[in-house]
Order: sequence, then structure tokens, then C-alpha cells
Amino acid sequence: MTGSEAPPSFRLAYVPGVTPDKWVRIWNERLPDVPLVLTQVPAAEAAGVLLGGDADAGLVRLPVDRTALSAIPLYTETTVVLVPKDHLVTAADEVSVGDIAEEIVLHPLDDVLDWERLPGRPALERPATTADAVELVAAGIGVLLVPLSLARLHHRKDLTYRTVTDAPESSVALSWPEDAHTDRVEDFIGIVRGRTVNSTRGRQPEPVRSKGGRAEGAPSTRGKPAAGKAGGRTGGAAGGKTGGKQTGSARRGTGGSHRGASGGKGKGSGRGGRPRQR
Repeated sequence: MTGSEAPPSFRLAYVPGVTPDKWVRIWNERLPDVPLVLTQVPAAEAAGVLLGGDADAGLVRLPVDRTALSAIPLYTETTVVLVPKDHLVTAADEVSVGDIAEEIVLHPLDDVLDWERLPGRPALERPATTADAVELVAAGIGVLLVPLSLARLHHRKDLTYRTVTDAPESSVALSWPEDAHTDRVEDFIGIVRGRTVNSTRGRQPEPVRSKGGRAEGAPSTRGKPAAGKAGGRTGGAAGGKTGGKQTGSARRGTGGSHRGASGGKGKGSGRGGRPRQR
């Protein structure tokens, strides 16, 4: 790589309300040589940014076009109504859509909630953005229903919110173009899914091989004595039975050793570990 070439990077788009900080921190710890470039985009433009190749992946709001984009749902947000602090609905901890039926409910052009039927009474004009709608709520013009993260993003001291129990909810997903599932995308999938750095899922490094072609760390079968024969003629009968039981326990995995540790029995104890008396 010449000095004029930029190092490889991973470009992540995210929509307002999403906080990718935790995942970015883990990325920087695991892949310090691959810069992660963050770009915030409006929710309505996120799909176009991904399909246009301006980002490798994105934290977006569902739904997305599944014929062109892959998506892994991450979480679903509670919907709240944003109101002035002295509004009547603040008397309750949560409300229903029916409780605000007589209110002017602002419906911004960038609304991310999928309404079958808009609640309340409509305003004369639709605000251009959620930020504009928040200003109108503060001015006493109406109320606004948004995902909880957007209410927190546009926090104001003179406003508060209450959960709306029967409103549509917004889900956030990790998305990327169907034909661009790269190794870096797989790395980020592992991070958002909580895989450890040594997880067996996802990409695995190529094993280091010895001169003989065998992967280092793999068990060798050359010269391995058969079970029950190592003890010679005098220990053959007892050793064969004991060895058979122990091998079966080993095949059962960690369960056998766990029972031994928790039950206070050492190796070879119990029916399988003690030769029968003749």
C-alpha cells in the first residue's frame, strides 16, 4: 500500500435515535486497524444509501425491501407521546390512543411509525421534520407520537412523555445489500449479536499446519494404544471395562465432568470408574 492510499475502513450508516456507541467501541477493540466510519442519515434515505454503495451496512428502521437488502432485527422500541410538562396526560403513567383522540396530533413528513389510521385530530399542515414537530409541541400547538429514542434525542426541559400502550412500534435492524455480504459485514454481525472474539460462529482463521500437513492442536491417532490394552495381560479385564466407561463419559461432553465437580465425586468414582471384584 502506498502512502497515498487510505487504509481499509468499514462504513456504517445509522438513523436518528439509534446509538451505536457500544458496538463501535467493541469494533475498535477487536479491529483496531480497520477504521469504522459513522454516518447519520435520515430514516427515509437509509435504504438508498446502502443500495447506492455509500455505506457497507446500516442501523435502520424496519421495514426494508427484503428483495434487495438483508436485515437482522435487533430490538423494538416503545412508542411515547411527547407533551408539555403541564399536559393532562401526565397524570397517568401510560395512556392509550383513545386518551388523545381530541388532541391535535402532529404527523411530520419523516414519521417512522406505520399508522393504519392516524390518531387524534390532524394539524393544518404537516411539519417537515420531527425536530420541527417538537418545536410545535413546545409551543402548545399539538402532541407528537414517536419512538422512545427520538423523544430522548429531542429532549427539552419543558417537555415530557408517556408510554402509549396501543400505538404502532418501531423496530431497528442491522441491514446491508443482499449482494454485499462481506467479511467486514460478518464481523459487525458478530458484534451486534454478542459473539465473543473466540466464537465458533462467523469467519474463522485458517489453522496453522505442521510440516506433515496436520493442523496444529489437532489430536494425532498415530501410535495411540487401543483402550483396555495399555495395562497388559494382568490389567486387561478391569482396564478394558473402566476405559470403556470413561470413553463414553468423555463422548457425552462436559456434562460428565460437571456432575463430577458438583457432586463431589472424583475421576473414576461411581459405577463406571471402579472395577468389579471377582
